[in-house]
Amino acid sequence: MPKREITATEQRQIVARNLTSLLEKTNKKKIDVFKDLEKYGVSETTVYSWFNGKKYPRIDKIQLLADYFGVLKSDITEDKTISSGEGNNIYTFNSLREYPYIPTTVSAGLPINIDGLDDFDTISIPDELLGKYAGDEEIFFMKVNGDSMNKIIPHKSLIGVKPVKIQELKSKDIVVYSECFDYSVKRFYQDGNKLIFRPESYDNLFTDKITTIENDELRIHGKVVTYIVNLD
Repeated sequence: MPKREITATEQRQIVARNLTSLLEKTNKKKIDVFKDLEKYGVSETTVYSWFNGKKYPRIDKIQLLADYFGVLKSDITEDKTISSGEGNNIYTFNSLREYPYIPTTVSAGLPINIDGLDDFDTISIPDELLGKYAGDEEIFFMKVNGDSMNKIIPHKSLIGVKPVKIQELKSKDIVVYSECFDYSVKRFYQDGNKLIFRPESYDNLFTDKITTIENDELRIHGKVVTYIVNLD
């Protein structure tokens, strides 16, 4: 089915949404934009008409706005929203950011070997899903493979991981760890020098992985701060 052409009104609304989002990200106000762009011959009425969706900026003014906010022209003119749901249950996300995405799976079953952990693509995630972690440049995403954490994180879920030092972890944090390059995701507990990586599964086949803080082959790669479930 061919994609519906966007109307002029919708184009103006897209620009207005994007400009409003950029204001929020930069902690600026509309009057700040006017004062800073006035020297380029932009009137206060014109600035407000862009933000209110009444006028569409000329090409040179789109570039001016992009330079002002330090973004691409497409960040001004293209629709950056994602909508999900049906009928009246529609949720719109206005702010998207790019995060590293490791195109492999981390085991939530028996640990598996992951090659090329340093190789990654990027993935766009709405700020609304990450909450206080939105914009954190350390966070990376990967998929979970297996059922040892399926009480919380189902198989094929997408997880967001924030690198942390072991001293920063608290018992019950969910972590991605490795031993001899075998990576896994489990619930973390510490009892003195003893470290416990515990599954939370409906299948009692899975058991604790117990080691010590002196284990030189153990690496904690980060704490899981969010997950997104695939219902397919």
